[in-house]
Amino acid sequence: MCPSRTHAPARTVRGRLYLQFRMGGDRYALDVQDVVEVLPLQHVKQVPEAPAWVAGVFAHRGVLVPVLDLGVLALGHRAQVRTSTRLVLVNYPLDGRSRWLGLILEQATDTLRCRPDEFRDYGLEQGGARYLGPVYQGRDGLVQCIRVEDLLPEDVRALLFPAAEGAA
Repeated sequence: MCPSRTHAPARTVRGRLYLQFRMGGDRYALDVQDVVEVLPLQHVKQVPEAPAWVAGVFAHRGVLVPVLDLGVLALGHRAQVRTSTRLVLVNYPLDGRSRWLGLILEQATDTLRCRPDEFRDYGLEQGGARYLGPVYQGRDGLVQCIRVEDLLPEDVRALLFPAAEGAA
């Protein structure tokens, strides 16, 4: 598991499952315990005055879900629209409960199984990119874990989840 600050350590020897995706030429992974559902890419309504990496909101099963384009957040490039580009719903921890957050991810079609302790810190300071976790070195190269709970800075969290922020 990517050292998540909300999950207990894995107890299985066989490893944990991760959803892999790409940003630029690099591979990244989400712990599937954070993933609610993997959907085809959806049309989203834009959110005025939101950062460029906030793609918008869409309705899913009666719930309005904010959506981030992770490629814009991390690299400044929008995800390419491909058949393998997905809208991945994740549980975003907020005030002791979870809220759905959508992530637009390229090539989100493969999985990786490894032990959480196989992800290693690589020693570089991430600055504002706290969501970038440790790195796994596998047969096909490096895979960096994404920490869902660290995706949103406070000001963006307040913009996307205003009722939750007001209740706190």
